[in-house]
Amino acid sequence: MWKTGLRFWAVILLGCATCWSADTSRESKLGEKVESFTLLNCYGKQVSLDDFASSQAVAIVFLGAECPLAKLYGPRLTDIQEQYAERGVQVLGINSNSQDSLTEVAAYVHRHEIGFPMLKDPGNRIADALGAQRTPEVFLIDHDRIVRYHGRIDDQYGVGYSKERDPKPELTLAIEALLTGQPIALAETKAVGCHIGRVKEIAATGEITFNKHIASIFNSKCMSCHRDGEIAPFTLTGYDDVLGWEDTILEVIDDNRMPPWYADPAHGTFANDARLSELERELIATWVENGMPEGDPKDLPEPPVFATGWQMEEPELVIKMREEPFSVAAEGVLDYQHFVVDPQWDEDKYIVSSEARPDKRGVVHHILVFVIPPGEDRRDFRQVLAGYAPGSPPMEFEDGLAIEVKAGSKLLFEMHYTPNGSATDDLSYVGFRFTDKENVRKRVRGRAAIDQDFVIPPNAAKHEVTADYVVKHDENLLSLTPHMHLRGKSFRYDAHFPDGRTETVLNVPNYDFNWQLKYVLDTPLNLPKGTRIRCTAVFDNSKYNLTNPDPSQSVKWGDQSFEEMMIGFMDTVPVQDNL
Repeated sequence: MWKTGLRFWAVILLGCATCWSADTSRESKLGEKVESFTLLNCYGKQVSLDDFASSQAVAIVFLGAECPLAKLYGPRLTDIQEQYAERGVQVLGINSNSQDSLTEVAAYVHRHEIGFPMLKDPGNRIADALGAQRTPEVFLIDHDRIVRYHGRIDDQYGVGYSKERDPKPELTLAIEALLTGQPIALAETKAVGCHIGRVKEIAATGEITFNKHIASIFNSKCMSCHRDGEIAPFTLTGYDDVLGWEDTILEVIDDNRMPPWYADPAHGTFANDARLSELERELIATWVENGMPEGDPKDLPEPPVFATGWQMEEPELVIKMREEPFSVAAEGVLDYQHFVVDPQWDEDKYIVSSEARPDKRGVVHHILVFVIPPGEDRRDFRQVLAGYAPGSPPMEFEDGLAIEVKAGSKLLFEMHYTPNGSATDDLSYVGFRFTDKENVRKRVRGRAAIDQDFVIPPNAAKHEVTADYVVKHDENLLSLTPHMHLRGKSFRYDAHFPDGRTETVLNVPNYDFNWQLKYVLDTPLNLPKGTRIRCTAVFDNSKYNLTNPDPSQSVKWGDQSFEEMMIGFMDTVPVQDNL
């Protein structure tokens, strides 16, 4: 019926919001003295801690060239340097990653306009001396080189989330206290970021090798996002690319954060299930434990081929999201952008393939192209013509299937961007192919169970909202996409059949706004007339939800992520032709 996943989309917040974690298991260095060290800066010149002997405070910050948080915080650290330079404060960056060369460190400095010295720590000697584990991670020392603050720069970013509200500037508060002779109220916080890629002392041994066992896993489960030009923070296209990232890889696999997949395995089977098998998990873990042997080059599989242009057949019509590019800031939280385009369709259109394409893949979180029906000023949530997320295929129909769009309709581009540390201009677009009405045997329908009238009370940790979709003609259910915003906690689809049976079609017990996945059924589910699909959403508006913009406020329906939505998207086709 269709060649690839129907309108499959999956969004990625902050490039790879689930690729970092918090450091929690380490002996504190507060009160200890930092011994002097000398390292080369990114231009090959020696820089010593003694060069800053007159400074009242030095913020030693461990950074990585590809870590998404290091990219976001680089400009912020430059602002701190400029703000406090006249008061005797020096920011000093150190890169201890084995995978980052001096050239890559220099590129990081130029790309993000770093305004403080950036040093290279070969063999992670300084990282080991201080016990640094993450990037970014700060050690603030006083004039006597005693560690007075350790941890993160601020609390805007956590494991898999980005706060909408103003962050608590913990490093800045510590600097102010130190300069004014006041006690630092919060002297130690959890560092959040990527693992430092340390040099491994384990000899590579064993029969499990990258070329024979691991490369094929990365090719099939990771490389669609983890390759040059895509939004993931580092590449996994070859053996050398993996070295230095192994601790981060193991961590996100163990925590079930990568590859992203949130369906409860007790309910339903899905054609696009992204999970690693237990065997694949064991192979990766054993390979790292054995020192990551590369193996025989003859065993290396052919890498997957990804389209550099259109994945679909050349489109008949290409529509840009607007006339001029949209400017994406270097950092911060950028909410949804909506652009309305009039394609000037003066006759009904029957779409058989579509593909949304980002202009700048490094910052495009997701694209959704909705229909605004003729004579209306709001989008129809049931009509999504195209979607993009890294790795998602175009929409392509066969066997007389098509989406019908009425003459006079407009298009709404919903764009979600993720700043990556560099200001970027984007002008994304969508392509379509059409067929004639007489060729259409079945119209693909977007369905939705929606509640727009809910009110989530302040501080409610488990507020339940339900909505129903009732089947009017026999149809087959193809896919399901739950949609909520930052307070979303869980989402479930239950089918109540006319014969009294009830079946849980999809259960997402731990909803993640960062990854709004379309779950494509392995076998379409027949829904007889009268079947009721009940969607049950649970919202967490409490202070314990770290992504919550403001737990003290009641929350209602709204487009932006600081508001909320409750939508159970579905795709169906009629059982009978020409319905």
